[in-house]
Amino acid sequence: MKFEKYPFEKLRELLVNAKPNSNKKSIDLTIGEPQFETPLIIQNRLKESTGLLKKYPKSAGEEAVRESMINFVSRRFGVKLDSSELIPTFGTREVLFNFPQYYLFNKKSPKIAFTNPFYQIYEGSAIASRAEIYHINLEPENYFKPKIVENELSNVDLVIINFPNNPTASNLTRDEFKYLIKLSQKYNFVLINDECYSEIYIDTKPLSILEVAQEMGISDFKNILAINSISKRSSAPGLRSGFIAGDREILRGYGQYRTYLGTAIPLPLQMASIEAWNDDFYAENIRAVYKKNLELASNILNIQTDFTFYLWLPVKNDLEITIKLYIEENLKVLPGRYLGRNGAGENYIRVALVESSDKVLEALNILKKYKEIGEIL
Repeated sequence: MKFEKYPFEKLRELLVNAKPNSNKKSIDLTIGEPQFETPLIIQNRLKESTGLLKKYPKSAGEEAVRESMINFVSRRFGVKLDSSELIPTFGTREVLFNFPQYYLFNKKSPKIAFTNPFYQIYEGSAIASRAEIYHINLEPENYFKPKIVENELSNVDLVIINFPNNPTASNLTRDEFKYLIKLSQKYNFVLINDECYSEIYIDTKPLSILEVAQEMGISDFKNILAINSISKRSSAPGLRSGFIAGDREILRGYGQYRTYLGTAIPLPLQMASIEAWNDDFYAENIRAVYKKNLELASNILNIQTDFTFYLWLPVKNDLEITIKLYIEENLKVLPGRYLGRNGAGENYIRVALVESSDKVLEALNILKKYKEIGEIL
């Protein structure tokens, strides 16, 4: 089994001989890790629950955890799920990696499609599943929306999309979701939307694929799955609390498979995640910071970005500007080509606005300077 190096390992290799400007404050905007404190109600619940470490957690999760997640989906998306239509997971990275291995196991010549550029776990899961990969390209000419060739999806087994999108920050309309859902029903492939950025936006709330499927009358969510977590929403990536929800027939078998994985969420983390999923007040405060950062970016760089906390900026050369920003400004960004294949992402940089607004403002003014001289387009 051979995997590509992770983007951040490639970045370390790129900058290994580069010396940053020691006169400038270090700013790292490479990784999508929130740099804000996890709300105290979550931290305190975790501290109060350490006595539960003496117990083995259930693979299926505690009912109270499942209920908090179901309630979140109901409040946020207007979708009322049955308990059999949601499985708590140890974050979303593990489910994105192991679900394709489970689902594709009995397929004779498995084929998986996912958006390109992408979160590298999608590719890793395809390699681990020995699946043929079909890239759904996200291109600037199409505003980084999926470029769908219907007949090329007619024989795939699994399609993974990610909207709101990492890294391009694009999003889908209701009709665009409907088109993909119709294809999943027509050609009988499983369609997953990775929705972990659903709670980071300026004004317009992103849709869930579940609510669109429900509007279409697909009440059993046949072939439709959504994945989400509280990592971004609650500034709690270390809590590792996520879920997969939708088609109960698929989830029934997947739930049994999970009993062998050893990925059950430790009980103290489950107790803390109940607080996180039930909370809207602190989550909204966190979103307000990202909203301010996105608005600063729109004003300073004269761009329009409404979703996720990423900027996807066109540049003359993504490797050269990454090195230059590090050496001259002590600012780290991620070359876009590390997030795509076959040229996708080349000559773009991804900037994660995950710091305080003061630090983000400082970084944006640096980027503005390079935009004015034509290094950033």
